[in-house]
Amino acid sequence: MGMIKLSRREVLAGAAAAAGGLTLGFHVPDAAAEGTHDALKEINAWVVVKPDDTVVIRVARVEMGQGTLTGLAQLVAEELECDWSKVTTEYPTPGQNVARKRVWGNFGTAGSRGIRDSHDYVRKGGAAARIMLVNAAAAEWGVPAGACKVSKGVISHEASGRSTTYGKVASAAAKLEVPQDPPLKDPKTWTIAGQPVKRLDTKGKLDGSQVYGIDLKLPGMLNAAIRDCPVPGGKLKSFDAAKVQSMPGVKKVMALDGTGVAVVADTWWRAKTALDALPVEWDEGPNAAHDTKTFTEVLKAGLDAPDAFVGNQKGDVKAAVSGAAKVVEAVYAFPHQHHATMEPMNATALYTPDRVEVWCPTQNAEAALATAVAASGLPIEKCDVYRINLGGGFGRRATSHDYVRQAVLIAKELPGTPVKLLWSREEDMLHGRYHPSTQCKMVGALDANGDLVGLHMRISGQSILAGVNPAGLQQGRDPATFQGLNPSGTEGVFGYAVPNLLIDHAMRNPPTPPGFWRGVNNNQNAFYLESFIDELAHAAGKDPLEFRRKLLKDSPRHLAVLNAVAERAGWGTPAPKGVYRGLAQHMGYGSYVAACAEVSVTDGKLKIHRIVAATDCGHAVNPQQIAAQVEGSFAFGLSAALHGQITVAKGRVEQENFDTYEVLRMAEMPKVETIVMPSGGFWGGVGEPTIFVAAPAVINAIFAATGKRYRATPIGTTRIGQA
Repeated sequence: MGMIKLSRREVLAGAAAAAGGLTLGFHVPDAAAEGTHDALKEINAWVVVKPDDTVVIRVARVEMGQGTLTGLAQLVAEELECDWSKVTTEYPTPGQNVARKRVWGNFGTAGSRGIRDSHDYVRKGGAAARIMLVNAAAAEWGVPAGACKVSKGVISHEASGRSTTYGKVASAAAKLEVPQDPPLKDPKTWTIAGQPVKRLDTKGKLDGSQVYGIDLKLPGMLNAAIRDCPVPGGKLKSFDAAKVQSMPGVKKVMALDGTGVAVVADTWWRAKTALDALPVEWDEGPNAAHDTKTFTEVLKAGLDAPDAFVGNQKGDVKAAVSGAAKVVEAVYAFPHQHHATMEPMNATALYTPDRVEVWCPTQNAEAALATAVAASGLPIEKCDVYRINLGGGFGRRATSHDYVRQAVLIAKELPGTPVKLLWSREEDMLHGRYHPSTQCKMVGALDANGDLVGLHMRISGQSILAGVNPAGLQQGRDPATFQGLNPSGTEGVFGYAVPNLLIDHAMRNPPTPPGFWRGVNNNQNAFYLESFIDELAHAAGKDPLEFRRKLLKDSPRHLAVLNAVAERAGWGTPAPKGVYRGLAQHMGYGSYVAACAEVSVTDGKLKIHRIVAATDCGHAVNPQQIAAQVEGSFAFGLSAALHGQITVAKGRVEQENFDTYEVLRMAEMPKVETIVMPSGGFWGGVGEPTIFVAAPAVINAIFAATGKRYRATPIGTTRIGQA
């Protein structure tokens, strides 16, 4: 793997570049280069043009494999009209963002919002820079700016035959006033955006030069291993540092935050070896008796409890059910799941009494900065965070920066020495922020024609907001619980036209800490709804596609993606011998998605042969990246559907590594055919939506193959259809 190579002078130079300076990623601060031939010429916060015409585009959202880095750069470059082959990117720091009055806006990268929430202002950043560069050239020539044209970073004035490049006028352009509301291009005229250009971060990942937090090495750096109380709410009771203090390489053994203990050594392996040998006693606290079996009964009781928050309601469900020709009822369940990022949590911190700096993979650098400020006790202008590309995020590194807090606390014990804290895989598994566990009771009312006239969807289970951000609750109600089930909005709309509908939530919170897991509540909501719609179709004696089509008559975008996958998959035509199909559709994070899965079951062994998936995200910034995200989403969603489950016994998580928390293997990954069908006019996310339909599409296909309905995940891959 690649390694960041910085001299101690460069590290200290970066540390000295307080908020007023501009420290870009791992670069030496601008102040050191200002006035020299190679000085970076910032046109505005988003665009830097170098004398050799290369363009640096600053990206506020972080890259974790989803392609945001390239997509946002495409949007800026499109409006800038520069030469795409000369584009590179870098991250501003949250400290710079604070110092510059949050010119880059929100640094959070979650909820498939990388592009859909920032497209407008990054495009304006590119457009403003183009106008400034053209104005600078026009002023030099004494001609109207409107008489100049731009192509690939070359400005020309046809009447006089003069031309120049962005690099040559960058210094003059940087002195001009930044236009505040520049006009943007019609997406129909895009030439860089909207194209399947190659990702900017591919080369480093292929040749191994890409640096992740786990790779970081700084001069004089020490390494730390940590063990926190394995039971949430528990504390550190005692430890015997003398037992390991003299072991090779050990520099310090310390209690941490009242709940854990850390060992610092010259190498991580020595720190971990000493930690394993360290006698530790825990006070496991009030949650030591908690277990999954007990919580399952709590969830079950919530399915019929009188206390529930309403998320979506119309008509009279109770009357519809009582007057129905046929009532269908089923209970579904979804387990706790772990993020299981390939790169465990880590952060490197350098603390001095005057400043703290943190290098870490994070989905929200501003939140990481706030954590560093709180842990260090220093004012925000004396703190900063440098982002490193993530070896997996999936939501784990979005709201919980416990690893940053720990790194800073450890570094405070060793002032002036950079310390890298790296969690072991076991520590990572035991101290996750888990996808919430819920159950759902579905009650559907069919009339004499087999049409759905009433639906009650009762969700019982954990609220993420109640655990992560209680202030975000709305009079006790967690709005995120109803993702994909709302009557309107961008986060997920219930597309089916059911005359009598009630969707409500009985909140039941265990001590297991929840978190935003890729796809969040859309995952289980789509599983519950799309599986039950399939049950209703079969109960009505109708084709699942035709049953959905009738219910989606007022939701043309939902219907369009469903029709697209049905047509491509050949729904209604014979599948290959022994192969069966299942459908699912959903809307979430601003995008409409659908899937048709083809599976076979032989001697109880499941094989997923093919997935056809359609996505309508409004504007498609990079179709190739969307296809890659769809494929990756199915790898993620199928991994959860087939294998993902966290269980708790005696207060602690039972899965500690990939031998007990399995993920999808390459041999299990089916062929994915992606249909990108942007209809324009809106900006939907693509990093998560197709995860939603992975489980229900496959499970509906399994029902078609075996007649057995799976109402709980994970389902495994063997003994399918068997008792």
